[in-house]
Amino acid sequence: MTTKQRFEGCIAWFEENMKIAESELHYRNPFQLLVAVMLSAQCTDKRVNMVTPALFEAYPTAEAMAEASKEDILGYIHSVSYPNSKAEHLAGAARRLVEVFGGKVPDNIEDLQTLPGVGRKTANVVCAVIWQQPTMAVDTHIFRVSERIGLTTGSKNPYQTEMQLVRYIPDSLIPKAHHWLLLHGRYICQARRPKCQECGLTQWCRQYRQQQKKTAEE
Repeated sequence: MTTKQRFEGCIAWFEENMKIAESELHYRNPFQLLVAVMLSAQCTDKRVNMVTPALFEAYPTAEAMAEASKEDILGYIHSVSYPNSKAEHLAGAARRLVEVFGGKVPDNIEDLQTLPGVGRKTANVVCAVIWQQPTMAVDTHIFRVSERIGLTTGSKNPYQTEMQLVRYIPDSLIPKAHHWLLLHGRYICQARRPKCQECGLTQWCRQYRQQQKKTAEE
């Protein structure tokens, strides 16, 4: 099976079986999504969604958050992972949004990455979700799932995975494909105990086929 065939098979399955694939983070505008994605680093979406309602009520805009101190923000997000650094990044990002971008969230990866605490993954998520740009954010789920299935080979870092994925996924599907792979990794192709018996991608999955072959030889 060629890589192209594997991509085509997986994409066709996702289009048929996961028609709705979107972020599980709760947000109402670009600023709220940016904040939520920053908070979600090494933290579950469920936990982030527990803290953002009060945070957004207190600081509904970049202008409002720019007036807050790190300590003010920390009081709302203390239960997420790495709260101290995230509080500092949120305060700094809000100030830069106001001072440089007029309080608006930039619509391109380059400008987004100038915000404190915003790396390529976060920038890619914002551009894909808000503006439907062909940007592929790679988190731990996508990095793992892509390698297991065989969509990527030998990637040493998220950027290499990103480049291999966007080579074969049509631009129009890249924003949705991010969620396809992420949700598949979150609920089916889990890190420690992948649910292969519930997976619809086994006929294209490189690791599954290797396991089946090994079992047959034993």
